[in-house]
Amino acid sequence: MNAIAIAIHVAAAVIWVGGLFFAYVVLRPSALSLEPPERLQLWAAVFKRFFPWVWMAIIILILSGYWLIFDWFKGFATSPPYVHLMHLIGWVMALLFIYLYHRIYPVFVKAVEQQQWPEGAAALNRIRHVVLINLVLGFILLVLVAALQRLG
Repeated sequence: MNAIAIAIHVAAAVIWVGGLFFAYVVLRPSALSLEPPERLQLWAAVFKRFFPWVWMAIIILILSGYWLIFDWFKGFATSPPYVHLMHLIGWVMALLFIYLYHRIYPVFVKAVEQQQWPEGAAALNRIRHVVLINLVLGFILLVLVAALQRLG
């Protein structure tokens, strides 16, 4: 059962961090050639499709993470340091996404729906900052955990 939990944990992390990488490194520069209305409408469509996947990834990461902490490691007290690091950074990333989704994203959606392009662009810029922070945290987490789990 732990092998399944690890597999879905890693898959959820790849979906989330890989999506952030694609959005920031590939789609963002490509979309800059579009006029603001088209660019903002593109991002609205992307977020509408990507954010449910992020919610699913967060739920899977939390459930599988706690499963592994309490079943495999027998609790936090006996978990190795890299597990505590994953736990902390994972929650920071999740809370940043929750903030983005409930505070910034509704402003973005409203601006796009009402064709208020400057307000939409400002909200998109705020979303971009949160995405970058989570992308950096996600990469740090993946690299550190890959290295530190070898040390136990």
